[in-house]
Amino acid sequence: MRLLIMSDTHLPKRARELPAPLLAELPRADVVFHAGDWVDTATLDLLEARSRRLVAVYGNNDGPDLRARLPEVAYVELGGLRFGVIHETGPAQGRDQRCAARFPDLDVLVFGHSHIPWDTTAPSGLRLLNPGSPTDRRRQPHCTYMTATVADGLLTDVALHRLPPRTPR
Repeated sequence: MRLLIMSDTHLPKRARELPAPLLAELPRADVVFHAGDWVDTATLDLLEARSRRLVAVYGNNDGPDLRARLPEVAYVELGGLRFGVIHETGPAQGRDQRCAARFPDLDVLVFGHSHIPWDTTAPSGLRLLNPGSPTDRRRQPHCTYMTATVADGLLTDVALHRLPPRTPR
């Protein structure tokens, strides 16, 4: 099962549209994760229409229209792994332990908010993934998203994809 993982798209404030390489991944993904800060409902509509399955949450920049359609935390079991999705997890320091304590029944937690790619495993075994942002790199060298594979109860092939620089608006 192929996963496509993104967060913090911030459309249309940070970009006019999702990058073409990211959109090209949609038909290849069995499940698409979005960890919040959509900003516009058009992006949610697009991902709902083009994804086989979408697992998504709202973020701190998402207004009432998105909050009415999305949960703060989403849970799904895929291929024998228990996933959670949330936008914000707090400061980087202590994140692994804090999230492991808050989500003791999960195998993988997908989160966003910082725009900083993150891939760690807490001492409890909880894998924490932040795909960065495909549209707003902030202090990072590249805009990014992630892909991964779930097979036989294992998360494998986790890859961070760097996007080419955007042309200015």
